[in-house]
Amino acid sequence: MADEPLDLTDIEYRMDRAVDVLKEEFGGLRTGRASTSLLEPITVDAYGSKMPMNQVGNISVPEARMITVQVWDKGLVGAVERAIRESSLGLNPMPDGQLIRVPLPELTQERRIELSKVAGQYAEQARVAVRNIRKHAMDALKKAEKDSEIGEDLQRDLGDEVQKLTDSYVGKVDETLAQKEEEIIQV
Repeated sequence: MADEPLDLTDIEYRMDRAVDVLKEEFGGLRTGRASTSLLEPITVDAYGSKMPMNQVGNISVPEARMITVQVWDKGLVGAVERAIRESSLGLNPMPDGQLIRVPLPELTQERRIELSKVAGQYAEQARVAVRNIRKHAMDALKKAEKDSEIGEDLQRDLGDEVQKLTDSYVGKVDETLAQKEEEIIQV
């Protein structure tokens, strides 16, 4: 018998990566609490190119509703302030020398519902990614069986394993979404 046509550890790794991407996207969703991951995706026009925020200054959270950016180069303070202001986060940065304070305003109930919907969309994208990985794996199994590389029993057994992984990772996506929605709704 030939080697297994399917690397289950690779499939698991790819599904795990889909959940990790979801968590990264959730990090950028603004909740009632301050988090450094809120500003990290923002890029700043610095030195003739776009640079991530964490490469031009130190991002920290001194209080629950405040983020600060200690800009390393005094000449970039204006660019960092502009990048934060122009981001879609709706934040109003306040420069104080090389330190930029970014207070997080209280979220309204309407905004919380809107953020929950966005979180749901991110979760659905992650579910689709996991299902696509399953589809490719199942297609590879069917092709291997058709080409007589594996038998029907092995194809069915491996297909069941792939389905178990898929169910497990869709459950992880749902669990992550539930945690994020709880965090968004929390006052």
